[in-house]
Amino acid sequence: LHVPFCRVRCGYCDFNTYTSSELRGARQDEYADTLIREIDLARAVLDEAGAVRPMDTVFFGGGTPTLLPAGDLARMLRAASDAFGLRDGAEVTVEANPDTVTPQVVETLLDAGVNRLSIGMQSAVPHVLAALDRTHDPENVATAVRAARDAGLDVSVDLIYGAPGESLSDWERSLDTALELAPDHISAYALIIEDGTKLARQIRRGEAPAPDDDLQADMYELADRRLSDAGFAWYEVSNWARRPENASRHNLAYWRGSDWWGFGPGAHSHVAGLRWWNVKHPAAYAQRLALGESPAAGREQPDQQARTLEHVLLQSRLAEGLPIDDIAETHRERVAELISDGLVDAASALRDRRVRLTLRGRLLADAVVRALTE
Repeated sequence: LHVPFCRVRCGYCDFNTYTSSELRGARQDEYADTLIREIDLARAVLDEAGAVRPMDTVFFGGGTPTLLPAGDLARMLRAASDAFGLRDGAEVTVEANPDTVTPQVVETLLDAGVNRLSIGMQSAVPHVLAALDRTHDPENVATAVRAARDAGLDVSVDLIYGAPGESLSDWERSLDTALELAPDHISAYALIIEDGTKLARQIRRGEAPAPDDDLQADMYELADRRLSDAGFAWYEVSNWARRPENASRHNLAYWRGSDWWGFGPGAHSHVAGLRWWNVKHPAAYAQRLALGESPAAGREQPDQQARTLEHVLLQSRLAEGLPIDDIAETHRERVAELISDGLVDAASALRDRRVRLTLRGRLLADAVVRALTE
């Protein structure tokens, strides 16, 4: 469930999000009702196809979902649950900006069925947050985690490394601060410069330095070492969990190629091999649904070559590894070369017939994918 609203557009972000000045006719206070119309439309489509299945996971992403009243998020979740059903023990996650989390918000989400909060910490260092255009108060991260913990929710914190001006010691401080919060899950993503973002323009004009690949590699190795020492295990290249059950089941569904239905402007869906995506702007999205029309903007059915590439790309990033039998026969011999280069674990390949990345392999995951597909 995509909530496309943000108070401020972060300089590095190219997600489909909008500040209040960019909405041009769309209204935040009507958004929950609009999205519920799409849920009703989806239920009708699935009824006709005889393909309604209960949900295993629900993820409120953004944007900043908690910019909406918690009651609106609760209504959206209730509508989805009424339409499709929600399996017992389903994972229900809400992404949150630390400044928007209060005990009252958490209590409303808990009562609605939310059981996991993903908090956008990004950094504990003020000048790094400023470089990323993040406006939250770093002190509010601990407050948000405490509110979630007191309510019994699982907690994940998101970090970004490699921002302009960020040193290895800055990154170490952020890691230490995150670990002091004792979350169940930590995501740590290298900053990627996306075309069209404010940060890309600043780098092009020489106003900010481009990310340093070697420094980002050092930061990744530091993260893996610190998190491992603290009892976390990596299960995807950029994600660590304290226990196996704390891994993000929703994200694992993407990486394993499961079916999902995305609701909201710009949301993408994947069901039975068919892909489609919604119109991007909230005003166009609302207008279509008000007319009883589908908000879909396009669709495709990837061919076998595209599906194989995506499977190798995603599955090889998981700690469980990629079955060697899933690699085209013409490329399987390259596994031995990857082992020789220190990118793939030899024991996993020989014993389990799975391609499992070493630490060096995680740093060069794209090179591994190229070797196995090109």
